[in-house]
Order: sequence, then C-alpha cells, then structure tokens
Amino acid sequence: MYDIILSFITAFTLTYFAIPSIINIAAKKNLVDQPGGRRMHSTPTPSLGGIGIFAGVIFSIVMWTPFNVFGDLQYILCACIIIFLIGAKDDILPMAPWKKVAGEVFAAAILVFKSNVKLTSLYGILGVYEISDYVAIPLSIFAILVIINAFNLIDGINGLSGSISTLIALVLGSWFYLTGYVELAIVAFALAGSVIAFLKYNITPARIFMGDTGALLLGIICAILTLKFIELHQVVESPYKVSAVPAVAIGILILPLFDTLRVFTIRILKGRSPLSADRTHIHHLMIDAGFTHMQATGILVLTNIVFIIVVFRLQNIGTLNLLILILTMASLLTILLIAARRRQQLRKV
Repeated sequence: MYDIILSFITAFTLTYFAIPSIINIAAKKNLVDQPGGRRMHSTPTPSLGGIGIFAGVIFSIVMWTPFNVFGDLQYILCACIIIFLIGAKDDILPMAPWKKVAGEVFAAAILVFKSNVKLTSLYGILGVYEISDYVAIPLSIFAILVIINAFNLIDGINGLSGSISTLIALVLGSWFYLTGYVELAIVAFALAGSVIAFLKYNITPARIFMGDTGALLLGIICAILTLKFIELHQVVESPYKVSAVPAVAIGILILPLFDTLRVFTIRILKGRSPLSADRTHIHHLMIDAGFTHMQATGILVLTNIVFIIVVFRLQNIGTLNLLILILTMASLLTILLIAARRRQQLRKV
C-alpha cells in the first residue's frame, strides 16, 4: 500500500514542478500550438505538457515498482518510450499519419509479444471463449491501437483527456490493489498522480496542452491496464472478481471508445477516411451545444462515472446484454446531445 501511495506522490510532485519549466522553455522557443482552424483556443499555447507527464510517470514507476515480481516491466517501459518519441516528434514537427500508426503498431507488438499484454479469451461473447494466437495477437494489437488513438481523439478541450484517464486509472488501479496486483496498481496510480498535477495547468484558462506526447502515453498505459484487467480474470481468485468483464472494461472506457467508434463509423458511411478531421467528436458537440470547456469536461466525466457504476452494478446480466445496454445508453445520450446542439444553432439564426 505504501508503495502505491508513494508512486502517486512521486509522480504528482515531479510533474507539478516540471510543467512550469516546460511552459517557459516552450514559450521562449516558440514551441506552441497556434489558434485557428479546428482548434478551440484563442492564444498560442505550449503543447508539450506530455513531457512532464512522461517524466513523472516513468520516474515513479521505475522508483517504486518491485522488479522482482514484475519482470515484464522493461518491455512496458520500452513501449512507452516509443510512444513518447512518436508523440514528441509529432508535437514539434507533425508526422504523416501512417508513420504514427506504424510506430504505434511497433509499440503494441512489443507489449503483445514480449510483455504478454494480450487477450486470450472472449469470455463467451457470441459463444466464443478461448482464442488461438492467430486471433489473439492481431486482436490485441488492434485493441491497443484503438485505445491509444481514442485518448488522442478526445484530447480536444481543456481537461477532458486528462480527467477521463485519471478516472480510469483510479478505478483500475483500485481493482489491481484489491486483488493483489500491486505492481499494476503502482503503474495506475503513478499515471493518476502525474495527470492530476498536469491538470492544474490545463484547466481553463489552459497554460499548456498535453499534445500527442501526453495523449498517446495516456492511451498506451490505459490500454495496458485494460487488457490486464480483462485477462487476469482468467486466473484471479478474489471476491472482487468481475462478471462480464469485457463489457465492464468497455463501460469503464466508454467515453473514448464510443466516441471513436461513432465518429469513425460516420466518416466511413460518408465515404471519407476514418482518420480525416472534422468537428463531430463528443466534445465538439458539447461546445456547439453552448457549454464551456470546463462545463463540457465536467459533464462528460460525470457521465463516464455513471457508466462505470452501471456496469459494476449490472455485471451479472451477461456480457452481451451488458454491452447492448451500455451502447444503447451511449447512443441515446448522443442523440439528446445532437438535439441540444441543433436547438442552440437555431437560437443563433
């Protein structure tokens, strides 16, 4: 328990004191995100906050993780470093999308092949339980890529990606602690501590953004925690064992996952690339409906909390039924939000 608390405090402290220096250096070297286009800020703002998050998380993990019980940690750190380099490069000098994806695939492959972060069962979804490596490997790499980019895609308004990742890290980290997986709890609470420190500088008026460096790092760590959360249910013996675990995991990550699924589906149906840019993300809908950045972030975080409560309370109804329930809830809430946006637009006419 003390190691978990110390990991949180260490990550928080390092990030908290690193961010002001990063802000000053970025401003002096003009490493800022300029307003305009789809961007929703009005003044040039540094976008290298992910460096501070990375420093806090990695230092804390290395400092407090018991390597003797977490032999795969070196590969997790390697994957995080690759993601950090991709994000930092893209924040300073934008990369071609295919190069970013190629780097993400490489990082995901390290996790799957070397750190055994992969899915080996579908827990009865469509009657399928254990799956072979021919299915497990590409499915796991795909799942990691989806989660990584889901966090990048919701990083569009102040505080949103950081708040959601903190919520997810605290929920999963608490479960890992309660079930005896202290090493994974340390990773989760180190992430939470670092991001909470970052949020002090990211709430409106934001003094810094996390950029791709931060968003991709949040994504890969949440992907690791999520896949481990799902997979460990095959071996864990605890009163905290969860039923319908794939649906519960999706419920915990409902905001980034559902928004990505919805936006990609809409773009494909319109004959566009799923990676093309537009203003159809959930945070764009919230802003267009008349909410401020912090109001939108607060509402979306509270909504994600409601979904987490629902999936834990109703986990016994079965995986498929729970999936249908949460996807239906998410769809209905999105329809209501779209209607609110239309009413707001009509008032402006």
